[in-house]
Amino acid sequence: MLQVNFLRENKTRVIEGLKKRNFQNIELIDEVIGLDEERKKLQFELDNLNAERNKISKEIGTLMKEGKRDEAEALKAKTASYAGRIKELEAARPEVENKLLEKLYLIPNIPHEKVKAGVSAEDNEVVYQSCAVEGLGGGAIPHWELAKKYNLIDFELGVKIAGAGFPVYLGKGARLQRALVQYFLDKNTEAGYMEVNPPHVVNEASGYGTGQLPDKEGQMYFVNEDNLYLIPTAEVPVTNLYRDVILDEKELPIKNTAFSQCYRREAGSYGAHVRGLNRLHQFEKVEIVRIEHPEKSYAALEEMVEHIKSLLEELELPYRILRLCGGDTGFTSAMTYDFEVWSAAQEKWLEVSSVSNFETFQANRLKCRYKGDGKTQLVHTLNGSAMALPRIMAALLENNQTPQGIKLPKKIAEYARFEMID
Repeated sequence: MLQVNFLRENKTRVIEGLKKRNFQNIELIDEVIGLDEERKKLQFELDNLNAERNKISKEIGTLMKEGKRDEAEALKAKTASYAGRIKELEAARPEVENKLLEKLYLIPNIPHEKVKAGVSAEDNEVVYQSCAVEGLGGGAIPHWELAKKYNLIDFELGVKIAGAGFPVYLGKGARLQRALVQYFLDKNTEAGYMEVNPPHVVNEASGYGTGQLPDKEGQMYFVNEDNLYLIPTAEVPVTNLYRDVILDEKELPIKNTAFSQCYRREAGSYGAHVRGLNRLHQFEKVEIVRIEHPEKSYAALEEMVEHIKSLLEELELPYRILRLCGGDTGFTSAMTYDFEVWSAAQEKWLEVSSVSNFETFQANRLKCRYKGDGKTQLVHTLNGSAMALPRIMAALLENNQTPQGIKLPKKIAEYARFEMID
């Protein structure tokens, strides 16, 4: 969430940034500033009336001690006239504050100056590609057929148990999943990230803290009886570890990694792109989260990008990195890099990781700050997938198929303790 003072003092920059996103409700900026002015006026009048009432109360005490009862009673009548207005102001203030907060929740983060304007994924900027993909995977079988052929994943059984988007992993498929999780966690901890095992449900405050709530796209699974939400990513509980926390500057950076199941309704998704592992309602992901000093957050973002590059290099998968345009950048992010791997059979790029710098947007919601140089300031938060498993699994199966079976890359074979799926 953006700060009102920032909106007021940087109005032109904010509007230009929102236009990069193709954001249509620019009028929200003026509405927020107007509501904040109304809030300030209410607070000013309330403070003045309370101060005047307190002053008069002291005068009444003095007059009573001096035996000037008539004068004291006259002042009591005056304070009584204040009471009604104070009550009105105290009732009006939270209403205005709630309206202000509701409007602020609707305004996305401002893109970094390097982020280009754009409307959709077609406008994203390719900043790196590991190799050419022409000619890769001729005659390759798609992963959902390979999964059935080698009894790795049963999609129909998942439908029977839960519904579409909840696959059942079997035999070497399950072992490969577990191997990937362990590999990613090991690589992350070697890079200085402390492993965390968080809850897979969060309360409403946590959802608002990282920006998943309000749930504008209907993506969150909700446990009605307990007012809890199933997590769409470990980013949510891990980042909320630092909600309402004031850190010492010396504690920065904080680096965490976590494995979790992720639950997403994926409301409105349909078509050929949802086949197999392309889009699921439940999947496994390993996340990295950083709490950073504002002056060092973009260096940290680049470091995270390099880290995920190293993972994909060891997986021996063709990949590319995109810097997302304004229109494709997530609501809470100031800058996002997407990692995509090449699907040999589907002959298209599949997103497997997203790395984002939220600057102070989440921290303002979380009230996560650090103390340094005698003042308290908001931190910057960052997160990235290191990695999301379904599409990694799809690419590993499709890109490594041979007439004899699926030959795993050396590093993953070490973790899985088998080289060939046959």
